[in-house]
Amino acid sequence: MPALVLLGAQWGDEGKGKATDLLGGSVDYVVRYQGGNNAGHTVVVGDQKYALHLLPSGILSPGCTPVIGNGVVVDPSVLFSELNGLNERGVDTSKLLISGNAHIITPYNVTVDKVTERFLGKRKIGTTGRGIGPTYADKINRVGIRVQDLYDESILTQKVEAALDVKNQVLTKLYNRRAIAVDQVVEELLGYADKLAPYVADTVLVLNQALEQDKVVLFEGGQGTLLDIDHGTYPFVTSSNPTAGGACTGAGVGPTKISRVIGILKAYTTRVGSGPFPTELFDEDGEALRRIGGERGVTTGRDRRCGWFDAVIARYATRVNGLTDFFLTKLDVLTGWEQIPVCVAYEIDGKRVEELPYSQTDFHHAKPVYEMLPGWSEDISKAKSFSDLPKNAQAYVKALEEMSGAPISAIGVGPGRDETIEISSFL
Repeated sequence: MPALVLLGAQWGDEGKGKATDLLGGSVDYVVRYQGGNNAGHTVVVGDQKYALHLLPSGILSPGCTPVIGNGVVVDPSVLFSELNGLNERGVDTSKLLISGNAHIITPYNVTVDKVTERFLGKRKIGTTGRGIGPTYADKINRVGIRVQDLYDESILTQKVEAALDVKNQVLTKLYNRRAIAVDQVVEELLGYADKLAPYVADTVLVLNQALEQDKVVLFEGGQGTLLDIDHGTYPFVTSSNPTAGGACTGAGVGPTKISRVIGILKAYTTRVGSGPFPTELFDEDGEALRRIGGERGVTTGRDRRCGWFDAVIARYATRVNGLTDFFLTKLDVLTGWEQIPVCVAYEIDGKRVEELPYSQTDFHHAKPVYEMLPGWSEDISKAKSFSDLPKNAQAYVKALEEMSGAPISAIGVGPGRDETIEISSFL
């Protein structure tokens, strides 16, 4: 099993950090392959809680090499803030590798993101305002700044000039903002060059050589399947590909090298930002899920929208990612409900639909069709095996597994590293 992908099977925030951390001791490299500091992972080790935004979760595993791949967009100020914070807590960050082809989030990308979102008003996407989308747009428009550009001042200056030729026109004439000075941006970016230098590498070569040597490489996606730019609930999506295919392009490893794709699936459903959410709750149950589950965005600090489990999007995630198995997280949050609704299909214009509609209009009008499953009241946080779970909790897991289309190999029954039930060979 040389290469495996671990990704979110819903709208993100499923608990990928914990899953990556659990696997960290068994793998040689952990690779972030897309997104930027708009993603967030919380990892609990003993009595220590770590909030990671840009760094791969594997950075907390001694012996594991964390890698930021070419598909990631990097804000240097955030990167060094995270590294400094971990170093102060005694975490060794010296093994980190950063692709020279990764794109840099510049100060003007952040400015454009914030003013554009504010300008959209009610039509806003719900971005984090961290410059992610504009940086990916620059990448596609071929005016982006890459990490390697920091080591050639002439090229860097030319690229910043090219980017600001248009952006300053937009900022001053459309948004009534001040123009941004080229030399100021160049000076700021060059200030990171020496600090970044020890980490910069040809990560495509490093990773492929590692796989040739039978090293185990874990590709860690940010956000989730339904936020994928191509396969998510467009336009309320991120600007990259968190799905399994994104691991190949975002890290430079061919699909024939990947042998396992693990989907992280929360026992209910959450989403941050705008966009359709068929099972969203606006009542006491929704508030209870938010409170008990601690549903607050790691990166954004925003309360997450909460709803019941949606088997339709789980089946969709299985299909578009080619999932081999699931890690089901936060089962303990559902303790205390007498009955737990599960969305098994949608009703659209009076018709029952069991697969995710491809039409944006249809999905916006989808109403959940629920099946009620019996709940449980016993504390499951100390369960060490599947048989330790109450019968109704076991039945709930089996029902979700059958509805979702892939086996569940592990279950999270609490936030801690050791609060996990392994059903099959997950580790």
